[in-house]
Amino acid sequence: MTDQTEELDISGVKVAIVDDAKTIRMMMSHTLRNMGCEVECAEDGYKALGMLRRFKPDIIFLDITMPELDGYQTCTLIRNAEDTRNTPVIMLSSSDGIFDIAKGQARGATAHVTKIPPDSVLRQLIADHTGARRAA
Repeated sequence: MTDQTEELDISGVKVAIVDDAKTIRMMMSHTLRNMGCEVECAEDGYKALGMLRRFKPDIIFLDITMPELDGYQTCTLIRNAEDTRNTPVIMLSSSDGIFDIAKGQARGATAHVTKIPPDSVLRQLIADHTGARRAA
């Protein structure tokens, strides 16, 4: 991690993680909590929609490949809901294929990242898309 990235203060940012893999949810939430973020998780798109309404996150990390309601469908529903319409959605994928990126953008995704992103990438994404400032 670079000194510049470490200086980004993301403490207090509310982050939602939606992924059907418990390990991914646990690892990302542990990392983000250690950075000072408030974190809520959901294991599928249906549970995510209720959680997002209640938690009102500043940013959402959304897995693409989930059973029943996949990340693309969930992203579309997030964009169509009044209370989450403008919330940044970062698509999580096991690949960084152009097709995944393009399809995510077409559904309203803000960005795409290969999971599990390094700490510095997580911090930078959150700072870039939530307006977090450099630490004093």
